[in-house]
Amino acid sequence: MSNNIGFSNTSANRYSLALYELAEETNLLSQIEMNSVSILDLINSSVDFNNLIKDPTVSRNELTNVINKIFDNLKIENLLKNFTNLLITKRRFFFIEKILKNFIEICSEKRGELKTEIRSAKRLSNDEINNIKDELSKHFSSKIKLDYKYEESLIGGLIVQVGSTMIDNSIKNKLQQIENKMMKV
Repeated sequence: MSNNIGFSNTSANRYSLALYELAEETNLLSQIEMNSVSILDLINSSVDFNNLIKDPTVSRNELTNVINKIFDNLKIENLLKNFTNLLITKRRFFFIEKILKNFIEICSEKRGELKTEIRSAKRLSNDEINNIKDELSKHFSSKIKLDYKYEESLIGGLIVQVGSTMIDNSIKNKLQQIENKMMKV
C-alpha cells in the first residue's frame, strides 16, 4: 500500500515539475498558475467533475472530449490542455488535483514565498488577515503565501503554521495541555 502512495507522490511531483518547466519556458507561468487555480476550484466545487476525474470506467476518448469542452469554457491555456490530455493518455488524470497543487506550490517557492496556514476560532476580516500576513512577512523577512481557514472546533485563539514552524495559541490546545498535566499528577 505504501509503495502505491510513494509512487503516486513521486509521479505527481515529476509531472508538476515538468509542467512548471514547460510553463516557464513558454512564458506562460502566471496564466498556467491562474488556470490551475480555476481547475482546482472546479474540482472542489463540482461533485460531478470530481467523480469524472476518479471514474475508471470512462474511456480515454470520452474523457478527453469532456475535459477539452470544459477547459474551452474556462479558457484554459493550450499548454495546460495538452498537458492534461497527456495525463489522460498516460492514465494519470486521476492525479490532476495533486499535480496542480504541487505546481502552484512550486510557483510559490520559486517566487520566494513562505507557505503559511492560519486557523482561527473566529472568522477574521480581510483587514485582520492582511495585518497578520504583514506581521509574518516582517518577522520571517519573506513573502508570505497565506491559507486561512475558519475552524469552530478551536474554541478560541488561533494556530499559525509557517513552513515547518507551528504556533498553537488556541484555547483547545491550552485545555489539552492542562489535561495532560493533570493526568501526570
